[in-house]
Amino acid sequence: MTEKMNALVKEERGPGLALREVDIPSYGRDEVLIRVLAASICGTDYHIYSWDEALRDRVQPPLIAGHEFVGEIASMGDAVTGFQEGDLVTAETHIVCETCAQCRMNQRHVCINTEIIGVDIDGCFAEYIALPAVNLWPTDRDLDLGVASSQEPLGNAVHTALAGPVAGARIAVTGCGPIGLMSIPVLKQCGARQVIATEVNPYRIALAEKVGADAVLDAANEDVLARVHELTGGEGVDGVLEMSGNPAAIDQACKMVRMGGRVSLLGLPSESQVTLNLGDDVVFKGIDLQGIVGRRMWETWRQMEGLLAGGLDVSDIITHQLPMDEFMEGMHLMESGECGKVVLIP
Repeated sequence: MTEKMNALVKEERGPGLALREVDIPSYGRDEVLIRVLAASICGTDYHIYSWDEALRDRVQPPLIAGHEFVGEIASMGDAVTGFQEGDLVTAETHIVCETCAQCRMNQRHVCINTEIIGVDIDGCFAEYIALPAVNLWPTDRDLDLGVASSQEPLGNAVHTALAGPVAGARIAVTGCGPIGLMSIPVLKQCGARQVIATEVNPYRIALAEKVGADAVLDAANEDVLARVHELTGGEGVDGVLEMSGNPAAIDQACKMVRMGGRVSLLGLPSESQVTLNLGDDVVFKGIDLQGIVGRRMWETWRQMEGLLAGGLDVSDIITHQLPMDEFMEGMHLMESGECGKVVLIP
């Protein structure tokens, strides 16, 4: 008889997830079976749970949700090398083809055949997950499990932050969800001269202050552009990490950055169209407008590993840890914004 496990399953095309008993996944010769110790909730997981329109064409139920985790190798295929049972690992969640032009040019993060766990194939909101061994990343056992399970989104913060000059720079972070919050200590550790954060949620404004932002602007009640002008002596910031996806924030990002600066876009707009003054705010300012996706494999992971070993502390951003069967509470926290990173424990 096939062994069973508990998992959070997207059973049908509509709102919700269900805790169900399902088969423990099988694995191939070059794959490993991982016992999940902690799995953190991403905004994408919330959008799958609430069945947002943007994901309806991509997600095909039934599907085990979740893509951020840490766990121990329980078993492995006979072709796997470099790992052993009991190793603590997390994983790059983008499974790439290694054969497309992008993969062959060392641009695996934009592989045209990418499959994402918990989105395209079964994910980690479960007691076990099976993955190709090539996707694994060894994890330091001294890391708090909540932090260890959040290395994938931390990688997004590192990728976005280090997509341009940081040392000695003034950088704005627009949107202080968990990844925006993580980018603040990353920027500070990498030598940013000044970090200015913008946010509308009072809970997350307080968190941004706690994790080291030099100034946090309430975008709902302050003139953000005027305040950035004031805080930078009229120059504007050297770079903006746009983490919110809010169309107004994207427009502000292009206006607050100095001539010749960079705007790195990670946040996904919920609207299909964003209005920018491309002439005045992009072309004539000579700015770099960058789209950021995922993590560079494996450059970003090496950078993140080094930052954590060098003292990067994002533990304050892990605000809630819940048993996996209390996932509804986690989703309610995500909906309210009264949280940083929410971690589920199988």
